[in-house]
Amino acid sequence: MVAEAARPLSTVPVEGALPASGGGRKKGDPFRSEAIMGYLFVAPSIILFLIFVLLPAVLALFLSFTKYDILTPIEWVGFANYERLTRDTLFFISMRNVATYAVLFVPLMIVFSLALALALNRNVPGVRFFRVVYYIPVITSPIAAATIWTWMLHKDFGLINRGLAVIGINGPTWLFDPDYVLIAIVLVTLWQGVGSNVVLYLAGLQGIPRYLYEAAVLDGADHWQMFRYVTFPSLRTTTFFVVTLSLVGAFQLFDQAYAMTGTGVGNSTRTPVYHIWETGFNRLRMGYASSMAFTLFLLIFFITLINLRLNRNHAEELG
Repeated sequence: MVAEAARPLSTVPVEGALPASGGGRKKGDPFRSEAIMGYLFVAPSIILFLIFVLLPAVLALFLSFTKYDILTPIEWVGFANYERLTRDTLFFISMRNVATYAVLFVPLMIVFSLALALALNRNVPGVRFFRVVYYIPVITSPIAAATIWTWMLHKDFGLINRGLAVIGINGPTWLFDPDYVLIAIVLVTLWQGVGSNVVLYLAGLQGIPRYLYEAAVLDGADHWQMFRYVTFPSLRTTTFFVVTLSLVGAFQLFDQAYAMTGTGVGNSTRTPVYHIWETGFNRLRMGYASSMAFTLFLLIFFITLINLRLNRNHAEELG
């Protein structure tokens, strides 16, 4: 007993003490390994983005300050392309056309998407079938859809004008009348794009807490008041996202307008993207086309910032 008590304290084993790490294998940090695996998983997407998106964008920005027609060497001209753009009548016509299109398209997209989402958010038999039906146009080729709608909008043989004739209305020449051609394109793009936004609104509707509606019912709210004070404010973020996507898509309009009308009567359906394509690939003015592309990019960027600012101010007022 005396000998055991005389042993140094450092040599007395302590229960629960960790063993010395000098001779054992040191394990790697699991969080570091997970981070490395995460970087490896996202690396292909980042590499593809850098090669096929960022690098071409940087090269196009460089070309916007040059005179380049593919056949001759590049010539640096500075801001001459942008200065020339201020005198391009066709570019301003295309911007006016796409602005008119956006004013018609975006509000209608919000109204129809939200209305269909509210109708499809009910637990009734067959609702899943209709959700699929409304989404089918989204995966349809824009050129194929434009071709079908060109026939449907034909003045004499089109299905729409024949339907109007049944109720005594003489349908217009949709695709050859400057007063109606943008309406026809809005109709086609609305039909093809509403399905994707319905999915977004359905996700937003299913994320609204049920107790908000229960509280509204206890306060005596009717259906319209529940929509106005509960549903629509809860979908503010979703609506902002839909508006942003719709605006960006509107200013990038090309496929349907080109397939259905080209530039239309008197350039009534000439769009900025079509004007850029024609300038760059038909006239081989790559530098000038690049300057138009970046001008359009800056316009879309600033419109998105304004939309974001308005949405933030509205959120602060509600909060």
